[in-house]
Amino acid sequence: MMARKVQRPSQTIENYLGVIYTLSRDGETVIGRKLADWLEVSPPTVTATLQRMIRDGWVTMSDDKSIRLTQGGREAATSVIRRHMLTELLLARILGVPWSKVHEEADRMAHGVSAEIADRVADAVKHPRVCPHGNPMPGHEEITEPLVPLLEAEPGVEYVLARIHEELERKPELMAYLERHCLLPGATIVLVEIMEYNDTVTVYCGGHDVVLGLSVAGKVWVRDKGSPMGQGAVAPGVMGDVQPRLQAQ
Repeated sequence: MMARKVQRPSQTIENYLGVIYTLSRDGETVIGRKLADWLEVSPPTVTATLQRMIRDGWVTMSDDKSIRLTQGGREAATSVIRRHMLTELLLARILGVPWSKVHEEADRMAHGVSAEIADRVADAVKHPRVCPHGNPMPGHEEITEPLVPLLEAEPGVEYVLARIHEELERKPELMAYLERHCLLPGATIVLVEIMEYNDTVTVYCGGHDVVLGLSVAGKVWVRDKGSPMGQGAVAPGVMGDVQPRLQAQ
């Protein structure tokens, strides 16, 4: 089914499309409860919004209540994600906005970015394959395949931090904590210990031990330090802009 509307969806619908796209990309079954948790809205609000999205042809809902993007919905969602990530890169690489703040700022700006401006931004930031947090641009999902979940890394071995999942980007205080402790894509990281009894993980990064919650560590990926794909996987300019500032603090 094609989306009935020709014009760009509203900002609220774009937010839903982006979340549905991200969950689907990661192989998760999309249901209303997950959308309510991610978007921090009530289940009745999600139900009402999904009814409008079904009516307008952005999504379909199966008998088991799982939600899927239509062709038109997927095209709109891809545009949403691309514009958001490109805005993040513009803020991080060109405007020098702190890494921990680019997601929040891009959320405010990206909805108003036209396709033409998005293409100009892509040219300015050299058509990257990942956002500043290491998540794949639409069409480049294969870049995450060689990555290793942090919780599956070999303790005591140096890796390169490669990806911080979008779900963590929604938490400004957590992102500031990660930035403060140099836990950025491109940083060298060592898994020290997983302590399941108190749901914490200790890593070594930036010259000191850092403690993460188990749920946070489960949304972090690393790559082998000698991996040749790493140069393309790390958003150039992010570590170069941030690391000296962190060391000076």
